[in-house]
Amino acid sequence: MIIYGKQIFFYVLARHKEQIEELFLAKECDKVSFAKIAQSGVKIKKLDFKAAQALAKGGNHQGFLMRVKDFVFTPFHELKKDDFIIMLYGVSDVGNIGSIARTAYVFGVKSLLIVGSSVGIEGIIRTSAGAAMDMKITLVQDGLSALNELKQLGFYLYASDKNGKDICSLKTKDKKVLIMGSEGFGLTQKVIKKCDESVGIKMKSEFDSLNVSAAFAILCDRMVNE
Repeated sequence: MIIYGKQIFFYVLARHKEQIEELFLAKECDKVSFAKIAQSGVKIKKLDFKAAQALAKGGNHQGFLMRVKDFVFTPFHELKKDDFIIMLYGVSDVGNIGSIARTAYVFGVKSLLIVGSSVGIEGIIRTSAGAAMDMKITLVQDGLSALNELKQLGFYLYASDKNGKDICSLKTKDKKVLIMGSEGFGLTQKVIKKCDESVGIKMKSEFDSLNVSAAFAILCDRMVNE
């Protein structure tokens, strides 16, 4: 698995050195930065711009790339041990998923449940600035069955919905799941009906909705810091 970009490069180097298989540099870097890289003991390979662009598939690598071990998804039963789970039901953009993972991690929420058969984990790790590597991330194909299981285990299910109760007016449960819907359509009524409560954000200006990652940041902050 190839990840790239200066920030994530040094994040993984500092926190997940055991995951690194090979390092690539496509630019000269300062002595301090190079010393950090060299101290890792991982083989460094110099690349020209064309080779680096090919490895990053045209992405903005900033001259820093690495090959890391394949990401290992967490089994669903492991997530059930936590008190706060984020479920993404229909969110497909890796930029949004990465942003949500980064925000969740910052607020101390480390369990992310994604409904789908596959996901672009390289892009998620990159757009989360590496935070996704420090989270439990699980894939499930049947989201409704997963919700049923979590409910039976005592989790209180909160559906994110623009018509839901203002998050500022609620005292949320200790054991909970926050479900975020797709970028364009949100959550289906079928999913909302499975949940115990719908929550939203009171807007002071007339507007249709917030970007899903921005909405998540507000909801998560208020649920964690209420």
